[in-house]
Amino acid sequence: MSKVLVIGAGGVSSVAVHKMAQQIADGSGPFSDILLASRTLEKCESIALSVKKRTDVDISVEQLDADDVPATVALIEKSGPDLVVNLALPYQDLPIMDACLATKTDYLDTANYEPRDEAKFEYKWQWDYHERFKEAGIMALLGSGFDPGVTSVFTCWLKKHHFDRIDTLDILDCNGGDHGQHFATNFNPEINIREITAPARHWEDGQWVETPALSHKQAFDFEEVGEKNMYLMYHEEIESLKTHIPEIRRIRFWMTFGDAYLTHLEVLQNVGMTSIEEIEYQGKKIVPLQFLKAVLPEPASLGETTKGKTNIGVIATGVKNGEQKTVYVKNICSHEAAFQETGNQGVSYTTGVPAMIGSALMLSNKWRGDGVFNMEQFDPDPFMDMLNAHGLPWKVEQLDAPLDF
Repeated sequence: MSKVLVIGAGGVSSVAVHKMAQQIADGSGPFSDILLASRTLEKCESIALSVKKRTDVDISVEQLDADDVPATVALIEKSGPDLVVNLALPYQDLPIMDACLATKTDYLDTANYEPRDEAKFEYKWQWDYHERFKEAGIMALLGSGFDPGVTSVFTCWLKKHHFDRIDTLDILDCNGGDHGQHFATNFNPEINIREITAPARHWEDGQWVETPALSHKQAFDFEEVGEKNMYLMYHEEIESLKTHIPEIRRIRFWMTFGDAYLTHLEVLQNVGMTSIEEIEYQGKKIVPLQFLKAVLPEPASLGETTKGKTNIGVIATGVKNGEQKTVYVKNICSHEAAFQETGNQGVSYTTGVPAMIGSALMLSNKWRGDGVFNMEQFDPDPFMDMLNAHGLPWKVEQLDAPLDF
């Protein structure tokens, strides 16, 4: 049995800790003890109370500034976890990885590192840790969320069971939920808005193709949600998938947004509120986007009011036994069901459950290696089995033809 240190106390962390505690309660998984740490101790304590109420499992809590490497090292040395699960902000990936290296402790996260002062999303910084983690005899698993994460596992599973070769891959992320707010984001507002307003990029014929943010739109009919407008975006799993499955000729990522959301976002951009450049206000330096985050609803607070479903999946076209085929594998998640089980909305649930699954596979040695790895570098089957068993069942269908866009 294994002890985990979970860093971060947002909605994703809440879901992951609840799901780990469920396995402790029924004795079905590798988890034995959970320590939850965050800059805001009150958030940790709130999650601990919910976990106790729902599972009757006690978890420990600590206050931690994850930007402070010596403090993280001290907490790891004091608590002795078998795995550090980083569910904090992407800015903190490298400091936490440094602490794991210093203590020779395995590491897992759900999103790739990005610098605070530039909206730049790439794996280079974390991939550069591979040799050091390998020499230390420890493992880092990157991107064990839904996208990235499950979408990469879906792709590997399709390659293993349905294709000899995948030629094109489209990742479709639809949130059909309604939280009743004029404008709010379903995960960290700062990260969400930086991601959406960055230029779109997709991989095609061996090179990156860059287009202006939100300039490519397609309508798509999502099962159990309905027709939604989705927009071409850049997402980090494109980089890892094109690296580890280089046969794929074209990889695109699409995400849905409602018209009202985009109208609010356009206004906020026009008045400078989405900028990450420091400005001076009343003698102090502030970042407009960080101020906007402070006045927007906390994503973890949206669970009770969010209704509807998410639908996230991948559509692959390729060749099997000499014949072309197109296959779609997806998960549909209910916001209401996610809230009833864990007290969190579906976007947090679809990321927190895979974080738990990746942790369980590492701790049980079903996914193992020395160095830094992405999800698609491991056997997809045990992960796919656990999705079905832990609240994110998936379905697969063969389409009549490739996408016509």
